[in-house]
Amino acid sequence: MNKITPCLWFHADGEAAARFYVDLFANSKMITPETPTPQGAPPPVMVVAEIAGQQMQFLNGGPHYTLSPAFSLSVNCVDQDEVDHYWAALLADGGREDMCGWLTDRFGVSWQIVPRRLIELMGDPDHAKAQRVTEAMLKMRKLIVADLEAAAKG
Repeated sequence: MNKITPCLWFHADGEAAARFYVDLFANSKMITPETPTPQGAPPPVMVVAEIAGQQMQFLNGGPHYTLSPAFSLSVNCVDQDEVDHYWAALLADGGREDMCGWLTDRFGVSWQIVPRRLIELMGDPDHAKAQRVTEAMLKMRKLIVADLEAAAKG
């Protein structure tokens, strides 16, 4: 068990969210419940899953609290294909785009879909280059590596 485990609060669809993420990300599995809750049965109060190696809790706590972008999950992507894959999958069925590589999925969870190349370019010792990349990123919704690299070149 992890020393620190993120816990996301849902009204009642925490299990559906967990199962969606388990299917989407490699190195993921349901911990509890292992098998889906039967149709018509009340949802479990707590669901635990390992998502891309990170244990997470999904609490069905009712309408008292809602998720917000104040807490987001960041996906480090190796290339544009991976950015495109996660961007499309997490937006499917009711997600919404935000700026700077952020989106909110249909469950209300905020995500940052970040190509590794952005971090490299923003960390460039050439301050002007890093600033151009930052300015380009701030104008984007989905991050496009080719456009970030073009901004770096000036």
